[in-house]
Amino acid sequence: MAAAQTAWSQSVKVIELNQGWKFKQADGNQWLPATVPGTVHTDLLANKVINAPFYRNNEKEVQWIETKDWVYETTVNIDDELNTYNNIDLQFDGLDTYADIFINDSLALKTNNMFIGYQLHVKDFLKPGENKLKIYFHSPVNTALPQANASAIKYPADNEQSQIKTSVFTRKAPYHYGWDWGPRFVTSGIWKPIKLIAWNKVRIIDTYVQQLYLSNSQASLEADLELESAIDKTVQLKVSSPDNEFVPVYMDQYLTPGRQNVHVTFKIENPKRWWPNGLGEQKLYKVNLEVLTEDGGDSKLQKIGLRSLQVVNEPDSMGESFYVKVNGAPVFMKGANYIPSDSFLPRVTTDRLQKVFADVKQSNMNMLRIWGGGVYESDEFYNLADENGILIWQDFMFACTMYPSDSAFLASVKAEAEYNVKRLRKHPSLALWCGNNEIGVAWKNWGWQSTYKYSEKEQQELVEGYKKVFDEVLPHAVERFDINRFYFPTSPISNWGKAEDFKKGDNHFWGVWHAELPFEEYNTHIPRFMSEYGFQSFPDMITVKRFAKTEDFDINSPVMKTHQKSYKGNGLIKVYMDRYYRQPKDFESFLYVGQLLQAEGIKLAIEAHRRNMPYCMGTLYWQLNDCWPVASWSSIDYYGRWKALQYYAKEAFSPILVDPEIEKEKLNIYAISDLRENKPAELKLKLIDFKGNQVWAKSENVHLAANASKVIYTEPLNAHIGTLNKTEHLLSIELLVDGKIASKNILYLDTIKAINLAKPTITTEITAYDKGFRIKLGTDILAKNIYLQLPNDQSSAFAQNYFDLLPGETVTIDFSSGLTLEQVKNNLKIMTLADSYKTVENNSTKAAETKEPEKPGFLERMKNKLKKN
Repeated sequence: MAAAQTAWSQSVKVIELNQGWKFKQADGNQWLPATVPGTVHTDLLANKVINAPFYRNNEKEVQWIETKDWVYETTVNIDDELNTYNNIDLQFDGLDTYADIFINDSLALKTNNMFIGYQLHVKDFLKPGENKLKIYFHSPVNTALPQANASAIKYPADNEQSQIKTSVFTRKAPYHYGWDWGPRFVTSGIWKPIKLIAWNKVRIIDTYVQQLYLSNSQASLEADLELESAIDKTVQLKVSSPDNEFVPVYMDQYLTPGRQNVHVTFKIENPKRWWPNGLGEQKLYKVNLEVLTEDGGDSKLQKIGLRSLQVVNEPDSMGESFYVKVNGAPVFMKGANYIPSDSFLPRVTTDRLQKVFADVKQSNMNMLRIWGGGVYESDEFYNLADENGILIWQDFMFACTMYPSDSAFLASVKAEAEYNVKRLRKHPSLALWCGNNEIGVAWKNWGWQSTYKYSEKEQQELVEGYKKVFDEVLPHAVERFDINRFYFPTSPISNWGKAEDFKKGDNHFWGVWHAELPFEEYNTHIPRFMSEYGFQSFPDMITVKRFAKTEDFDINSPVMKTHQKSYKGNGLIKVYMDRYYRQPKDFESFLYVGQLLQAEGIKLAIEAHRRNMPYCMGTLYWQLNDCWPVASWSSIDYYGRWKALQYYAKEAFSPILVDPEIEKEKLNIYAISDLRENKPAELKLKLIDFKGNQVWAKSENVHLAANASKVIYTEPLNAHIGTLNKTEHLLSIELLVDGKIASKNILYLDTIKAINLAKPTITTEITAYDKGFRIKLGTDILAKNIYLQLPNDQSSAFAQNYFDLLPGETVTIDFSSGLTLEQVKNNLKIMTLADSYKTVENNSTKAAETKEPEKPGFLERMKNKLKKN
């Protein structure tokens, strides 16, 4: 029997059908055991039919799977107890994608949208005893192929790794077809649970508690219950608090047979508000919603967070704003773009999601953007966002291509939008809805019209279709089901090619990377809200060893090229590395320096964005995570290992940030605060050489303004710095609040490539404690970018890494490891930037030859280049 878990909700019986499944290739005869939820790929892997898809070059070897049909079967036992119920439903939370559902060989349902859950009355299909439930999955590629071939318009789905673009015709995760960071695994299968629901008189289909009014003294709310009734009579509705946090409300309600919505209003006195991470508590109230009959009923528990949230996108004195107000206060958004955490979605377990949100919260983030080429995430994802105070920017699942607009496609999109808006609107973490990723800006700026040689008629058809989806279907769904949530049709609002683009709305700035502009352009290209920007790096050696062999350890090897999906990725990393760093001595050093390169570039951007608040009110870098082990823009690799960027982002997103900047021959030091109150603080400056000798020091009391960026110290550059050898000196900055260091930063006076680094002598003291291990480090001279690793422990994690340690200072770092204390001591490997050099050059003349001259802006650099030529 396929009943693994039974849960009672008064008279409603729910059985999860996640056991006893088997599957086979539709035109084959061999049945194999299957895991539900799962995918065909993971089931084939578990049965050793295919090799690990992520290993070496195996990706291509398993792509035959996408062209086959697959069948899944199980047995559902209707025992005497179940047979007494008047109504039995099947609930499919997620079928991927084209599925025919048979009960005892009778066709009960056909599906064509991965993003929709389906509920089906099946009482009439079932018989007492054993029943066969069969799901026939049609190949997503073959199903859409006739439509793709017949289409007069060739859609610009350039990320799809196939000659014939079928993805645009299928409501399925676009990234499954390949992206510039992801492989092509076009999956099929039961990717979310299936439940059997037995009930008699009435059951609750869905609930939604809407906040009508909120003040410090009272919250007024309305509970919306979507019911399915088999009776024609009065029932009682009850709204109550399991924690006795508000007075329960009872209401009589007359029901008729069929589906209907009923409403109950209630109040919470002296409500506690829900705040984003870093600004306050994430208070969640439990609300129990019940429908009661004389012999049973049904109930649902919903958690709610009380807060006001407004996305302000309107003309102002500086152009057109784009920022988020929470509980009446503008909040600077700090975070990243999130893609699905696996190519095979059922692998994304609760444990993995909990780690994602622990990492995000620990990194001082308060927003994730759910990018439109992936999936609407699981209920558990949004629950964790609520609990951790992480606001969610939610794209609808459309990205980087135009789409069809025939009636069948629009009907599917309408159902998808309504299903997901209703599912996600319950969450206080949900900040906004966005129609698509980059389609608007692409149509205007990417040259699709000429590349694809669209006629005027075709262009008109594509634009009209775009408007139907993003200006009609999607906003109407939001207006109908989530009226108080902000919607806009496409991100970014503005392009990045002209100065005026940075005065309007949100921006995806890809001048760094795609246009190969230097990192310093982040200081001048400041938008009102930066919702996408980034730079690539490879994962570290520990991760690389999990998908590659020793003979693959070269970025130009076939295996490393398979795990680099950007057509220009490896070359661009090398271009930027040559610009900012000395040549690494070997492959492992290249990986290490590449991560530093990424981290330094994005740190510069984050600090520039935060420094320019309130003109700029958000920075979401691309991207947080990976769906497989790969060279990408991620800050955390597929296995959850933090890259250098994640450590840098944690510091750059600190609630209080001290930020030095050299501007027009002046040293300006900014204090940036997310706090809701002003604070007295102390600024400490120390100018030293790399051996620790102090040249100058200063300490003064300063004012830390609430929710603001302010210059707290300024002086002419030549006052203390001008006469020094810039390749051998640095400025250490500390900002103390309540006597404790709230933020620290280091200003290097020359480029990283030019500064003279010698190999430091680092002392270590390692001890064990109840939660893991602790290491205390010291150094005799500047130790730049200390990288701690345990090469024999894939699960090891350090609370701090890739950091700079000044002579005379010590740092104590907690870390986790599966090794013993003795093994940790023997296995610990410490690397610094000086260790990565092909040759260690301390000659200042040689260093000066390799550095690029500093110029204030891109246009001036180009002018100088033209003059030289």
